[in-house]
Amino acid sequence: MDRKRELTSVDLTALVAELNGFVGAKVDKAYLYPDSLVRLKLRDFDRGRVELLVQAGEFKRAHVSPPEHVPDAPERPPDFAKMLRNRLSGANFGGVSQHGFDRVLTFAFEREDESTEIVAELFGQGNIAVLDETGTTVDCLDTVRLQSRTVAPGAQYDFPSDRFHPFEVGEEGFAARMADSDTDLVRTLATQLNLGGLYAEELCTRAGVEKTLAIEDAGEEEFGALYDATQRFASALEGGLDPRLYYEPDDGDDDSGDERNESEEDDGDEEGDEDAGEETRAPVDVTPLSLEEHAELRSESIDGFNAALDAYFTAIEGADSEDAGGSDAGSSSRPDFEAEIEKQQRIIAQQEGAIEDFEDQADAEREKAELLYARYDLVDDVLSTVSEARAADFGWEEIEARFADGAEQGIPAAEAVVDVDPATSSVRMELDGERIDLDTRMGVEKNADRLYSEAKRIGEKKQGALEALENTREALAEAEQRKDEWETNGEREESGEAEDDSEPIDWLAEPSIPVRMDEKWYERFRWFRTSDGFLVLGGRNADDNEDLVNKYMQPGDRFLHTQVEGGPVTLLKATGPSEPSREIDFPDATLDEVAQFAVSYSTVWKNGRYAGDVYMVEPDQVSKTPESGEYVEKGAFVIRGDRTYFDDTPVGVAVGIACEPETRVLGGPPAAIRPRIETAIEVEPGRYAQNDAAKTIYREFRERFRDTSFVRKVASPDKIAEFLPPGGSRIVED
Repeated sequence: MDRKRELTSVDLTALVAELNGFVGAKVDKAYLYPDSLVRLKLRDFDRGRVELLVQAGEFKRAHVSPPEHVPDAPERPPDFAKMLRNRLSGANFGGVSQHGFDRVLTFAFEREDESTEIVAELFGQGNIAVLDETGTTVDCLDTVRLQSRTVAPGAQYDFPSDRFHPFEVGEEGFAARMADSDTDLVRTLATQLNLGGLYAEELCTRAGVEKTLAIEDAGEEEFGALYDATQRFASALEGGLDPRLYYEPDDGDDDSGDERNESEEDDGDEEGDEDAGEETRAPVDVTPLSLEEHAELRSESIDGFNAALDAYFTAIEGADSEDAGGSDAGSSSRPDFEAEIEKQQRIIAQQEGAIEDFEDQADAEREKAELLYARYDLVDDVLSTVSEARAADFGWEEIEARFADGAEQGIPAAEAVVDVDPATSSVRMELDGERIDLDTRMGVEKNADRLYSEAKRIGEKKQGALEALENTREALAEAEQRKDEWETNGEREESGEAEDDSEPIDWLAEPSIPVRMDEKWYERFRWFRTSDGFLVLGGRNADDNEDLVNKYMQPGDRFLHTQVEGGPVTLLKATGPSEPSREIDFPDATLDEVAQFAVSYSTVWKNGRYAGDVYMVEPDQVSKTPESGEYVEKGAFVIRGDRTYFDDTPVGVAVGIACEPETRVLGGPPAAIRPRIETAIEVEPGRYAQNDAAKTIYREFRERFRDTSFVRKVASPDKIAEFLPPGGSRIVED
């Protein structure tokens, strides 16, 4: 049995109430670890220190943990963690909610100056987004741009489309949803009612119905029993939890469904018990309730679902580490290709299932629309009847009663009406066995158009899912290729054909490049290091310009700007922000590179020109104080005194990928960038928009590197775009 690595919608429903028991706890600090793990260190008045873990990577989970179970803090926090600390330090935890019945949790934090929400998407490839009080995304771990939704910094956050909620529907709606399916009971519960395989089987067992019974052979009795079982299950999730850890049964267990009595077990054979203990330390599932479907497994009752989740994930993390350490004793540095391949295969299966669901849903909406036209007169009769009755001030109860009377009299239009919903001004009709909700404020044609539009919207979601599926298949192929190449290289080394370690590494030809990246404080700005090693910073906007001058400019630095308006503030740093200022005689090569940087990221480039004038001054010549009667806009400054000019400075930008000592995208003046990177692409003013040019460069890098997954990790189009000038560009042909 495969171990659970992701929490289900049912798990999250049970978890929310427990997590809300920590409302009022104050945030001390935030951390970000690899594999999308966010840790929030909290202080609770009654419990003391509380550690909240939220992970959206290979493991998808959320729970509190004792301090001894949290990983050590990273040496240097990345920008995402810094942003969290800035927004959450001293904030009160305001509670957590689940988005409908989806695997999405929203954590609310409140502070006098601002409110913040952290949205954890615990489905698919996972994501964590941070929102301000308006619902705008401040930052996110992964940018998502699909036709159906967008998750990107600066954009309004879009939640996934609402899923059907099996715990909040009435008995008629539950039965109608079941009856709409064309498969068996258990698969309908798992997919159409979004309960997943395990809990779908559990509800069938609790309801006493045959799991594989086809929907067309089921009736009110089966649907009623399943509805009752679902309601009892939902009630237990709200207040009667019985959290359990489940383990594979030991060989020779007579009754694996009973809980273990450790004192009796110890009386047995020591060697056999030691082997059993190895199994005990590796649970295979954790659930908020005791499940009949797991009756054959050994179980352990845990006080509190949070505690159960912590115990479970702590145990399987340790088990994974042991498996990784012992699976290939002769090669401890071997990447875990199998886990990556299995992960991509699992994602592909989920995406293919989602695509199939989208196809079925779109077909169903189109069929409903076609039914409206096929039974036009009947539908029009119902809609007209309701419209006329409402115009005559008839109440909805009276309208429903008249339809009931008409059905008893055998009037076809009345017989076709199944239900009336005053809240939405709609009626539900059954046409040729298909139930369709109709807006009585619209005619037949507009109701059909609404259904066709919904089919189109679902089709757009399918297209986005197809694109994501293609990317995942590509990632799977790359992982399989890296595994084959690693094993081939290993055989070559064993036969004495290993390459000489003293030779320079040809990173372009390497089958697998390790990612080594350390976030720097200055990466929020445009930046590069000159060929002489000096740090250069440039503003991306007016706010950056203000910060560079007010917070980071020190005596000894140099301030550069283009002669024309519309350029970034450019700082040539003599020292770091925490170092004492000092005067430096900057080399001419450095000054030329900084001038080229200043002109390249200005309106000179945006206007399609290939050269411009740049001036340089000392920090004490830069002021925010205007002359009498004048006004200085945000991001602009007054320059007084003599200036040093760099006339007709040519534009020029190169973008490349560095592989050592760190792996990252670098960009800036070609003379400064080329010595630091493995391969570079130069650009010049052109007609391709910034994002389009970035995608073209990304594809070119994928052609140059053998390890294409490395390019995707460190040099995505978004990261490349950060180093491209505003305006159009094109690649300079070699």
